[in-house]
Amino acid sequence: MIKLASAALAAAALLAPVGALGKEKVNLVLNWVPTADHAPYYYAKSQGWYDEANIDLTIETGKGSGVSAQRVGAGTSEIGISDLATSLLARGKGAKLVAVMAVYANSPQGFYWLKSSGIGGPKDFPGKKIGNPPGDASRIMWPAFAKQVGIDPGSVSFVNVSPQAKVPSLKSRAIDITSDFYNEHDLKVREFGDDLSFLAWRDIGINPYGNSIIVNADYLEKKRDVVKAFTQVSQKAFAACVQDVAPCLKALMASVSGLDEANQRDQWNRIKELMRDPTTASTALGAFDDQRVKNDFEMVKTYFGLEQPFEASTAYTNEFLDKSIKMAPK
Repeated sequence: MIKLASAALAAAALLAPVGALGKEKVNLVLNWVPTADHAPYYYAKSQGWYDEANIDLTIETGKGSGVSAQRVGAGTSEIGISDLATSLLARGKGAKLVAVMAVYANSPQGFYWLKSSGIGGPKDFPGKKIGNPPGDASRIMWPAFAKQVGIDPGSVSFVNVSPQAKVPSLKSRAIDITSDFYNEHDLKVREFGDDLSFLAWRDIGINPYGNSIIVNADYLEKKRDVVKAFTQVSQKAFAACVQDVAPCLKALMASVSGLDEANQRDQWNRIKELMRDPTTASTALGAFDDQRVKNDFEMVKTYFGLEQPFEASTAYTNEFLDKSIKMAPK
């Protein structure tokens, strides 16, 4: 009976679909808690697109772009989400990572404060408290912002505040300023109305690429087919969500509790603004522009230095994108 059972199991294994036996386990570490900008990954997973590409995907909540860049660079996660400038900074410290798709073609970074606090603009930031998480990309890139607006980078104090506590902390005056992605802009407008002040980094000439899909460099070399499949499935999912976000938000909210659908829809409308630039509309959705990456690289090199020098061209690639998928016009 044992021999018969073993033979039956062997026969079943031979008849099983190749994908069922050979799916590649991939861990995707996000930059933050899942919100609308992560909906395409959940949508593609719910539709079985990663499975069809022989990818067994696990999505892990993140704790900041700095943390996700470290995780991917060290190989503890194969793939992650991190803004490009933070990724370049991590690369300069020895992290082994390569960006394969630009999610935000424009920087989502911005600072928020209340007019009633007496702050009129960045020149009034010195002596004030800025609240954000320790791994927040804007905290990491703060020296570049400070030098751009002409203030001492050490003139402010940072307060550790979770993403969920940014608005309450600003409202209670526990902090004077907070940084946040443009995605959440509408929520703050509803909360603070005419008392709200906002400054987008891109409006003062700091517009590095934002969130990008990054891959561990060693993993990329060994599993190029998996990286290509993951990139193109994700690219396809983002394009689908641009066309109709409703099923994407449904998939997100089925996996993540505590989200308000109306707020997430507002976020997605802002995200579409951040995703669109001439390159994503003409070359491919998610494509990097060579000169812009070089500019980001020079910014990081100038303000932070590189402990381990590298060429900007080695930190990203458009190789794995489907060039037939382009960002939809407005």
